[in-house]
Amino acid sequence: MNAAAQTHPSTPTAEQATLRTRRRLLYSAAACLGVLALLALAGYWFFTGRYLESTDDAYIRADWVALSSRVAGYVATVEVEDDQPVEAGAVLVRLQDRDYQARRDRARAAEHQAQAAIDAARARRELAVQRIEQQAQATLKAEAAVHSASAERRRSQLDLQRYQGLVRDEAATTQRLEQALAAANQAKAVEQGAKAAWREQQAQQRMAKAGAAQAKADLQQHLAAFESARAERRLAEQDAQDTVLRAPVAGVVGKRHVRAGQYVVPGQPLLAVVPVAQAYVVANYKETQLARMRPGQPVQVQVDSFPGQAFEGHVASFSPASGNVFALLPSDNATGNFTKIVQRFAVRILLDLPVNGPQILPGMSVVTTVDTRTPEPADAR
Repeated sequence: MNAAAQTHPSTPTAEQATLRTRRRLLYSAAACLGVLALLALAGYWFFTGRYLESTDDAYIRADWVALSSRVAGYVATVEVEDDQPVEAGAVLVRLQDRDYQARRDRARAAEHQAQAAIDAARARRELAVQRIEQQAQATLKAEAAVHSASAERRRSQLDLQRYQGLVRDEAATTQRLEQALAAANQAKAVEQGAKAAWREQQAQQRMAKAGAAQAKADLQQHLAAFESARAERRLAEQDAQDTVLRAPVAGVVGKRHVRAGQYVVPGQPLLAVVPVAQAYVVANYKETQLARMRPGQPVQVQVDSFPGQAFEGHVASFSPASGNVFALLPSDNATGNFTKIVQRFAVRILLDLPVNGPQILPGMSVVTTVDTRTPEPADAR
């Protein structure tokens, strides 16, 4: 038998040994790579992943304004089209203002009339004040006349008493006594007349004061009427101004239901202005994800409309209660069988959009990821 025939059939050849060595090396390399991948994954989770809180229950929102008219009337012109960008204060709709202009003019005329009535009432009050002054002087003059008449009466009484003594002593004639008596009676009458005139002047003074009070009351009444007329004029001017509907904020026109010639009433929705540039994200996070979440932390936002593109933002605020609290029919867990359900809280996220970036519209679905490692700005300071 030859040497080849004597070789044991199970003895491995050099080629097979080399193949086995290569396999062992490949397995070792794969195991090393696997271990490294697991270590990298564990390191990523430990240093980064466990701090990231993500949810797909998030949407783009904007505080859009539903525009309606404050006054009733027919639409004269509609100055904007659907999906048209507008600036704040831009004219959107004009109503026919003929009636409101006439009401404004009538209110202005009523205000002028009330102002004229005030001027007349002030003149009457001034006249009443002057009359009081005049009557006060007349009263003082009448009082002085009373004092003079009283003095004259006392003098005539003394003359009468003196002549009565002289007549008893036959030192004066009876005729002279009669003259003294007549002078005394005349002085008494003059005093009574002066007192009557004084009382009349006092009554006139009281009437003048009453007239001044009446003039003052009339002035107050006309002032109140003027304020009422001024308020009516302001309301009429506001109604005339409200016939022009302007954009309260800068944005894009949407939901335009108004047309020229249409009759609108106060409170009727006409169109909406959506501030697209002020869009933000409302992300509904589970209550178990809020432990380390704080305002100011960075957020990565992925919009479904732009796959593969991430946007930056930051946490602005948190809802004061869960969505169940604000629901129309909140659940009552005190009745029936209780099943614990994780609640969700709305987190407001502001976007840091580039100037020439894609247009993000309210209603788009997004996925938000909050990095809770970054502390609040106050803590950082």
